[in-house]
Amino acid sequence: MATATQPLPLTHFTQGASERTLLRFSTAGSVDDGKSTLIGRLLVETKGAFDDQIEAVRASKVNRSGRELDFSLLTDGLTAEREQGITIDVAYRYFSTPRRKFIVADTPGHEQYTRNMATGASTADVAVILIDARKGVLEQSRRHAFISALLGIRHLAIAINKMDLVDFSQSVYETIEREFRSLSPHLRGAALNFIPLSALDGDNVVARSERTPWYSGPTLLEFLENVEIAPAAGEAFRFPVQLVIRPHLDFRGFAGQIATGRVRVGDQVTILPSARTTKIERIVTFDGDLEEAIAPMSVTLVLADEVDVSRGNLIVHTGDESSVTREFAAMTVWMAAEPLELGHTYLLRHGPHQVQARVVGVDHRVDVANYASLPAETLNINDIARVRIETAQPLHGDLYQSNRHTGAFILLDPLTNLTLAAGMIEEITSARRTGGAREQFRSGPVTLAERITAHGHRPAWIHHDNHAAAVQLERRLFERGVHVLRLDREVPELLEAGYIVISSAKLEGHVHATVALHDVDQALHELETRGVIAPQDVQDQGEGI
Repeated sequence: MATATQPLPLTHFTQGASERTLLRFSTAGSVDDGKSTLIGRLLVETKGAFDDQIEAVRASKVNRSGRELDFSLLTDGLTAEREQGITIDVAYRYFSTPRRKFIVADTPGHEQYTRNMATGASTADVAVILIDARKGVLEQSRRHAFISALLGIRHLAIAINKMDLVDFSQSVYETIEREFRSLSPHLRGAALNFIPLSALDGDNVVARSERTPWYSGPTLLEFLENVEIAPAAGEAFRFPVQLVIRPHLDFRGFAGQIATGRVRVGDQVTILPSARTTKIERIVTFDGDLEEAIAPMSVTLVLADEVDVSRGNLIVHTGDESSVTREFAAMTVWMAAEPLELGHTYLLRHGPHQVQARVVGVDHRVDVANYASLPAETLNINDIARVRIETAQPLHGDLYQSNRHTGAFILLDPLTNLTLAAGMIEEITSARRTGGAREQFRSGPVTLAERITAHGHRPAWIHHDNHAAAVQLERRLFERGVHVLRLDREVPELLEAGYIVISSAKLEGHVHATVALHDVDQALHELETRGVIAPQDVQDQGEGI
């Protein structure tokens, strides 16, 4: 551990950064709008692709471009992606120019992979929305533009691609521009920048095209090199504690990454949610102590006083605290195949902090075809909606529009630990309600959702006609900690109590899972596949907990 001898200057870590700043951007748009081809073109023309990668693509048997080089293959690396000619997973690529460094997320265009698109755009500063000049603005174009704006991306580059297929028609370009600009009131103030281009031929991607004399704006690369992004260091100081470091009795530090803002030795800070105040005594790094640190540096803070700080706490400047609340409204993108269950107990992860939470209401769902607000009582995969959430313990966060880092969260399935939704805090409906929080969250009758969380599995009815197999399955489930009963009559109330029932009686017309027992191993596999019980390896390892 470094000692507090001579603090290093901040330029020790940031020298050269002012010369070439980092820009994160994502691509979006409908299927076959040319996202992967565009990124491949950028990589090749900015020397961001190695010679052996280019040669491997050139030698590939798959080539849908009709040219010597299929640029899309530089990002579509999965076998299924190359076979189908689509993007499925998010692919991150890196390149740089003399002016800037770039991290680009190539995201899929299919509606069923909208959650992957949202994941790739969640950390982006700019979104490049591609539109096929032949097809115009499609529903998926609207969806991706709305999600990009929802995620706080303030700059949208509308790349009207495949202009070569419409003879670089100015009227086609202007028609699409007018239609897209009509969406502007719903895009939360995001700046729109329109660029006509051909990713396949390279027109207006890196170099200006002679085939668009009517266009006087920048090329795509010029736009990306010059767009102004507000630095995270200029925002309020937010430091989520990720780890408490105590190597010996004489040192106690709190490690993490500065989400936003800057901090100096001697600054007075507040620990949330306890609201205890103290001062910064040291800023420790592997290379030595610092007098000042800025986002997004990873540091260890040593405090002047012995205050109680643990993982998930938030350190902020005194007088510039975030809200401490248990109730808030948020915009969410539902990512799971299973629909939202109002009142169900989920896990909410907010930075390193994780609490139990439930959605108590849906204010409205957004129709991406026209951005209208529609009434809804549940959410299905890819739905976008404003919901109201209540947490079991206080949450210390900001509005997403003020701070993308401390205003974002995800909802997890408490059994499988799968991500169900991504959310952005829009309104704090109840602040500083910390007393009796757990008791209030758990007040009233015990719900099935609470039983599922406590038991670690969902209820199910397993019908059998083999006594020996039923006895063996009961034993196998019991040894895995499952609340299971074997009986020979129909007692559906046990399902509402969260039990898995093995019975010779058939249960018809019930909403919970029903499984026919023919083989014990097959029944266990079906229970795991249908999300009734967690897979054995997840139970053994405690994965994600």
